[in-house]
Amino acid sequence: MSRRLHALSLALVLALSADAALGAETRDFPSEHGTVRVTTVAEGLEHPWGLTFLPDGRMLVTERPGRLRVVSADGRLSKPISGVPRVQARGQGGLLDVALHPRFGDNQLVYLSFSEPGSGGAGTSVARGRLVGEALQDVEVIFRQSPKVDTGFHYGSRLVFDREGKLYVSSGDRGMQDTAQDLARGQGKLFKLNDDGTPAPGLPFANRDGAHPGIFSYGHRNIQGMALHPTTGLVWTHEHGPRGGDEINVPRPGRNYGWPVITYGINYNGSTIGDGLKAKDGMEQPLHQWTPSLGASGLAFYTADRFPAWKGNAFVGALALTHLERVVLEGERVVDTEPLLDDWNQRIRDVRQGPDGALYVLTDARNGHVARVELLPR
Repeated sequence: MSRRLHALSLALVLALSADAALGAETRDFPSEHGTVRVTTVAEGLEHPWGLTFLPDGRMLVTERPGRLRVVSADGRLSKPISGVPRVQARGQGGLLDVALHPRFGDNQLVYLSFSEPGSGGAGTSVARGRLVGEALQDVEVIFRQSPKVDTGFHYGSRLVFDREGKLYVSSGDRGMQDTAQDLARGQGKLFKLNDDGTPAPGLPFANRDGAHPGIFSYGHRNIQGMALHPTTGLVWTHEHGPRGGDEINVPRPGRNYGWPVITYGINYNGSTIGDGLKAKDGMEQPLHQWTPSLGASGLAFYTADRFPAWKGNAFVGALALTHLERVVLEGERVVDTEPLLDDWNQRIRDVRQGPDGALYVLTDARNGHVARVELLPR
């Protein structure tokens, strides 16, 4: 057995034994393909936001107030990792996503997105540092959304590496709608960067006067789900609409995704946004939109063999509707959706596939959980 397979098998054994040893809470829910079981792996996390798996099967989990912890397979929480940058934990801001460098085994680099305080307010920033024991060392901020603004909303802030090792960073509009259309401002954009935070080569606005050279696409409201498609290698995103109009997109370089000029949503007070347009020449339509809004957060493609009925599906956390959304795809077309865990009544902030082939979700609460989601055999 390879060293990696041994580590993954050990993590699964530890997780299963921990359920019995700790009396982990388990709940079952009906679904189209059989019973879905949710098992609490860890609790006591304050508004957990981002999750990634270390090579040995342990998890790194962010807490929005500014803590990063290691969660063991048996649910034990480490002390907060030292060296995490200072965050502005206000409104929707704080310590947000976490990702490992594609060559983490060689360089131990961990990437964090967060709301960074500074002149003018705060903005979405990305830092990286080497994880050594329970500390981040050699921490440096490699990307800053500019300008900083004094609002507590819409940081976006998902992180994904593509197959070439380029880093995608989503930035929300910070509640300032029109900035998403302004190429000189960092709000409402998807950025494509080298692993050191410099703009990736060949981007569409690199030579346009006044434009941020790292912009990949624009016209986004608040991307809070992003994942690499397992077959095509393209980055898929979803973003919050306002009242209605959450979207799934496959962003292409240089394309305008319309916010706030076009949207399927309306303002929270019921008024129209702008001219109330849903389409306009030169602006992209979403692959799929949800009205009413899910409050979409977190995105994962299911690629394991453990639950064949789910293979090839996407999974989206729902903050507002408090469930896990299963999305059935044919190419770049959504053909069906199914709400899972409907009666759990938990705001699901993030969803990831674990090395054991199960799904893992974070619940957004003062006493937030890491939970394992499994489809039981019929």
